[in-house]
Amino acid sequence: MEIVKIPRMEKDEYDALIHNRFMARVAFSGEKYPYIAPFLYVFDGKHIYFLSTKYGAKIEYFRKSPYVSVEIDKYTKDLSCYMFVTLQGYLEEVNDSIEKKLIRGMFVDLIQQQNLSNNILAALGHSPQDPPESICTEERSLVWRLNGVRNLVALKNM
Repeated sequence: MEIVKIPRMEKDEYDALIHNRFMARVAFSGEKYPYIAPFLYVFDGKHIYFLSTKYGAKIEYFRKSPYVSVEIDKYTKDLSCYMFVTLQGYLEEVNDSIEKKLIRGMFVDLIQQQNLSNNILAALGHSPQDPPESICTEERSLVWRLNGVRNLVALKNM
């Protein structure tokens, strides 16, 4: 019996997947086991950015080691078609105030363009009663950029 391998995606395909999605799973180095958490993200064509609340286990793990694996996927309900990309790199906190404001604005645009529920704001350190624009006016979250991607796997069965 022959093993069938899942085909690899070309760069334009995995860039499109990253650009067209907005949820990722980020795996941090945990104490004994990896710690995996879902994150809303934006992609500017070069970097993937995440907003992180200023509390929780992910902060502790990030401070100990910024090296992460990121997974982004798309699949049909019956799994007849799926594609995914995993990237290994490190997270870097963005500290420049102008850059942070621009990135936060990208998150506001994403929330509005995708018509996401305001409940997502709780995952970003804000109340669901806050307007999405509060992401830009109140720094309740950290801005992280994925850098140094050394290993990328992008596969599809579509």
